[in-house]
Amino acid sequence: MATPPLLTLQSMALTFGVTPLLRDASLMVSEGDRICLVGRNGSGKSTLLKIAAGLVEADSGERFLHPGATVRYLDQDPDLLAFPTVFDYVRDGLAPGDDEHQALYYLNALGLTGDETTGTLSGGERRRAALARTLAPAPDLLLLDEPTNHLDLPAIEWLEGELKASGSALVLISHDRRFLSNLSRKTVWLDRGATQELDKGFAAFEDWRDDLLEKEAEEQHKLDRQIAREEHWVRYGVTARRKRNVRRMRELSELKDQRRNYEKTAGLASIEQSDAGQSGKRVVEAKQLSKAFGDTVIVKDFSIRIERGERLGLIGPNGAGKTTLLNLLTGALAPDDGVLVLGTNLEIATLDQHRAALKPDWTVKDALSPGGDMVEVGGRSKHVMSYMKDFLFRPEQAGTPVETLSGGERARLLLARSLARPSNVLVLDEPTNDLDLETLDLLEDFIANYDGTVILITHDRDFLDRIAQRVIAPEGGGKWLIYAGGYTDMLAQRGADVAARKAVKSVSAPSSGSPVAAKSAKRKMSNKDRYALEKLPGEIDGLTAEIAELESELAAPDLFTKDPDRFKAASERLSLAQSTLDEKETRWLELEALREEIEAETAQK
Repeated sequence: MATPPLLTLQSMALTFGVTPLLRDASLMVSEGDRICLVGRNGSGKSTLLKIAAGLVEADSGERFLHPGATVRYLDQDPDLLAFPTVFDYVRDGLAPGDDEHQALYYLNALGLTGDETTGTLSGGERRRAALARTLAPAPDLLLLDEPTNHLDLPAIEWLEGELKASGSALVLISHDRRFLSNLSRKTVWLDRGATQELDKGFAAFEDWRDDLLEKEAEEQHKLDRQIAREEHWVRYGVTARRKRNVRRMRELSELKDQRRNYEKTAGLASIEQSDAGQSGKRVVEAKQLSKAFGDTVIVKDFSIRIERGERLGLIGPNGAGKTTLLNLLTGALAPDDGVLVLGTNLEIATLDQHRAALKPDWTVKDALSPGGDMVEVGGRSKHVMSYMKDFLFRPEQAGTPVETLSGGERARLLLARSLARPSNVLVLDEPTNDLDLETLDLLEDFIANYDGTVILITHDRDFLDRIAQRVIAPEGGGKWLIYAGGYTDMLAQRGADVAARKAVKSVSAPSSGSPVAAKSAKRKMSNKDRYALEKLPGEIDGLTAEIAELESELAAPDLFTKDPDRFKAASERLSLAQSTLDEKETRWLELEALREEIEAETAQK
């Protein structure tokens, strides 16, 4: 006897304002199902998952949850502020009788201890805490919205293993192709407000989708031809000249309505290359580079030669020092030892994973074309509205503030801004974050056809396999090794995955007197240290500006003879400012090293 489904959504419809988001979306989840929910950015995937979780009510349609079934939903932007500590937040998600050991196990596996104050967490820490709260109760149904965001490679592979071993049914949204392919056995495609189902995993989805779209295009072509034939009859048919057939006129009107109401699929972004001219054959040559922050060795005796046109992948757990190594290779950070030689005619364009190049109060137009209406792309001027359209922004979004854009829209905007700059070296730090699969394909094609050199940091294994010619991975103790090929090739050569730098210790249940007394022993930054790390860059900038002003003042040729007291005072202030700057820079480096080391210690197994 077949068991009834855990969850059924039937013909869901939802409109925001005047824009229909869902019009005929359905989803059925049974015990043991592994379903991936796919669709373009903005298609309504997250909204449909919230309807499934009971957090959003649709305008119409039916939702049925099997009585007694337990459901847990992973939100992309969880709010923890109602709870004093992370453990309180995760424990609140447990049902009566659930084991608190599980809460601590998942917290520790995700790099948290549980006694962190919720108000001081970063966005990534909030997401990991939410993931622990979602997994710990072992519910009948897991609804996961982008669970790999903010996770490094060891954590992603750990999570894959946990979900494969889980007895929970699963509905999953993710931009990570390898993650989807490894976990899903059924695919639901949300497109233009409606769902279609494939009874196979994600690995078979894209060929199936392309076949459907091709057949749809053929049907539209047949419709156009039929309308043309009927219009010819209306104008020129012998019968039509004597007496117009009412039935055929009505059918022609219905055909035209069908064509008028047809909604095309969303277009693809269009990426053009802005060529800065060819760099020299040698782009980077590094010999015996070393870098340490305090007692923490990040890079030790690293050598590499990067030549024009290479695609280089840089991987490792959070806190391993990927960004430090990247900054060393591009000359943004001076090594403690070793020699770095940069090639000639280098023009470097950078895509920052933190979207730091985008100011919240900018509009989309400001971000792409500050102070004007034209953008230089591919050696020619292009109107900013046209360039916005290339990256799927509508004209009415020109005045939209960056802070109100979705994650996917900010990713596309930063991509548009970065790639408009003429370059022959691309430095991409987590470029796949928040991009939908179609835009990822386009970015992959762009990189494949890019005339220059690409250095890439990513946790996306599939993207690495498609792009990288060589991969650099950490071995611990500051040692980094170079492997030929992509991520899969690295595994074959290495014989193991990129492991976290330190294993997480096992934990026992907390005592009644201390919610997290039994957590594994780990260091953490004090609030004072966090505050200093946040404020020091601004103080360093202020001191740098002050030093520049004092040096300019002392450079006046007649200052000493005309006003020796002023010269003396300025000299003393300059000496003090330089000494203070050295102290603050040293303190900032120490705190950065501490932060990276703590991240490494809390990295997942």
